[in-house]
Amino acid sequence: MAGASTPSSYSTTSPVKATASVLVLGAADSTVLALEGAKAARTALDEAAKAIGFTGKAGSTARIPSPKGVAADSVVLVGLGDFDAATEDVAATLEALRRGAGAALRALDGVDSVALALPAATPAEVEAVTVGAGLGAYRFLDYRSEGEAPGEVSVIGPKGKTFAAAHEAGTAIAAATNRARDLVNTPPLDLYPESYAEIVKTQAKERRLKVTVLGDKELKAGGYGGIIGVGQGSTRGPRLVKVEYAPKGAKRHLSFVGKGITFDSGGISLKPAKSMEDMKSDMAGSAAVVQALFGIADLGLPVRVTAWLPMAENMPGSSAQRPSDVLTMRSGKTVEVTNTDAEGRLVLADALTDADAENPDLLIDVATLTGAQIVALGERTSGVMGSTTAREEVIASAGVAGENMWAMPIPEEMLSGFDSTSADLTNSGPRPGGMLAAAAFLREFVGEGTEWAHIDIAGPSFNGSAPFGYTPKAATGAAVRTLIEIAKSEG
Repeated sequence: MAGASTPSSYSTTSPVKATASVLVLGAADSTVLALEGAKAARTALDEAAKAIGFTGKAGSTARIPSPKGVAADSVVLVGLGDFDAATEDVAATLEALRRGAGAALRALDGVDSVALALPAATPAEVEAVTVGAGLGAYRFLDYRSEGEAPGEVSVIGPKGKTFAAAHEAGTAIAAATNRARDLVNTPPLDLYPESYAEIVKTQAKERRLKVTVLGDKELKAGGYGGIIGVGQGSTRGPRLVKVEYAPKGAKRHLSFVGKGITFDSGGISLKPAKSMEDMKSDMAGSAAVVQALFGIADLGLPVRVTAWLPMAENMPGSSAQRPSDVLTMRSGKTVEVTNTDAEGRLVLADALTDADAENPDLLIDVATLTGAQIVALGERTSGVMGSTTAREEVIASAGVAGENMWAMPIPEEMLSGFDSTSADLTNSGPRPGGMLAAAAFLREFVGEGTEWAHIDIAGPSFNGSAPFGYTPKAATGAAVRTLIEIAKSEG
């Protein structure tokens, strides 16, 4: 399993001297940027942009012949909107560069070589361009007979070790996000708990990281009632995978838990057929947390990170759990199943119990948990709930990473919607505020005093609409960059 993704190299050559099939330049307000010292070429390109009506609208692209003095075969202008390098809004500048680089690379299928010369004057800006280019160059072609990714990509920037290091970091961050996309895009015929666990083991072995995999027998013996209950309707049994990155000298411990439902039919509470079409993406949370951990390891960040991946296939088989069944969870709490399509919180609850038992400094779970998230925040903004400090740290890191996340509350009255006459809780709560209710359920499996945040990525994890910026159609890799940024700030 490997999507077609092109890593980039770093160059300090002058943009006009770059020998590539395509030179990518940014433009704002019909003015070409980052061509200082090449007045004639810049004037010619400004005139060409004006002649074709290219205004520099954010995300727009135009390919034109190279003017005299430019070594590349052709030039692609990419719009950066109202880009202003001098603005105090650093986050907006970085995101404009990411999106510009991504939009350009998305438009260059099969091009032999690309030189990317966007206006990047700081290490953070070089990293942003590199991330955007890596994400925009992504293509998932494993199951297609046609299609090509861009060839060699070179990011042009200033001289200096800090800039080269920023490029290396950007390459690792983009690669981690693209690996998460690969996992989510893989059909459930081929990605199921056992095969998923094997992929994780292989990728962990490449990094010499410790992996523990619990199968059916171990899960039953360990009392993981949520994971077992969700997975028992499938002939392909559940797994709980634990991955550990523990560098010497690490003073902080981050624990990430990701929902890993490799396909969600809804179980006996069957989803409508239309609602199942994208349900291979119901393991996007687990893909995000494990690939973020691998990215953190690749960057060598000095923080301990543990990833927990509860994996199951939610199917309506003859042995599937039924509404009114009562599960005994890993924590010892009992849960009455009132809706088998509210399964993600069950597998997360078991994994959260184990993660919390290790007393991490920060516990974060990521999940495609509720349709209510999409109703409340749309398809591009994730909801973040949890303890105040943890929630604020996630939101701050998301802002730096360029991912849209919004802080949401967990109203105390939400928990009463899970009252049961047969068990400690039901698994399905009130419909109004369903995203907040799901978080209230999860909080029951996190220790009091634990710094914990829950990120609902139901909408942002899978783009069913047209591509935009560095975001392709289908899997997006949502939350990977935010989790890596948290580790960077913790280290």
